[in-house]
Amino acid sequence: MSYTKEINSVQNPLVKQTLVLLEKSRERKKKGRFVIEGIKELELAIKGNYQLETLFYYPELFSRETVLEHLKTIDSPPELISISKEVFKKLAYREGTGGVLAIGKTKGHSLEQLKLEKKNPLILVAEAPEKPGNIGALLRTADAAGLDAVIIANAKGDLYNPNIIRSSVGCLFTTPIALGTTQEVIEYLNNKDIGIYCAALSASKAYTLVDFKTPTAIVVGTEATGLSEEWLQNSDQNIIIPMQGEIDSMNVSVSAAILIFEAIRQRTP
Repeated sequence: MSYTKEINSVQNPLVKQTLVLLEKSRERKKKGRFVIEGIKELELAIKGNYQLETLFYYPELFSRETVLEHLKTIDSPPELISISKEVFKKLAYREGTGGVLAIGKTKGHSLEQLKLEKKNPLILVAEAPEKPGNIGALLRTADAAGLDAVIIANAKGDLYNPNIIRSSVGCLFTTPIALGTTQEVIEYLNNKDIGIYCAALSASKAYTLVDFKTPTAIVVGTEATGLSEEWLQNSDQNIIIPMQGEIDSMNVSVSAAILIFEAIRQRTP
């Protein structure tokens, strides 16, 4: 990495290709590439063993020496490209991004690839989440709680959407994540003898009265429609957070956090 390229024009083909990756899900899926923005996000991508192909840095915010320090643990370092202020402002979504962006390779997220390290796992399942901000918040909660995995059933969008990466603050890269249909996820959980606890309004028990000490999957749906009937039919126990006000639901990431940390509390000696 003794030589670093420079790009000073927003008309540069690589800059245009990067913008397409930022804006178009179809292109990310086709190329198997996505864009990482931010120092913390870069650090977690490296920690998560993501392969980086290209790293852009704006020298006034992120020096070459700092770049090399961050990349010293990587066996196959990315191509380094110094960019002008104009190019940085074109590519960066946030002013506080720290002056660094990278292009990385996506990973596979099939259920078959999901390896549970513990015999007594605690998993979060989210069915058909649509808002990238909610998905990012769920991943941050999973990271904070040290969950064994997050499974997204019937995913509606692209896991490598820049808004998910941004709202998860890079937790996407270090959290074990799998995708599958609702039927596939239910079969996976049943085959692993993992209990299914569905957040639902009907036939529910207060979450504080449920035992989460055994292998557990906490399943949440969307705020608008809740969980599909298929989940409710396969639930070992529906759970509910008793409400004290006029509404009967909360933001899905808030609800998930309450349920997850109750399970963590029960499992803490």
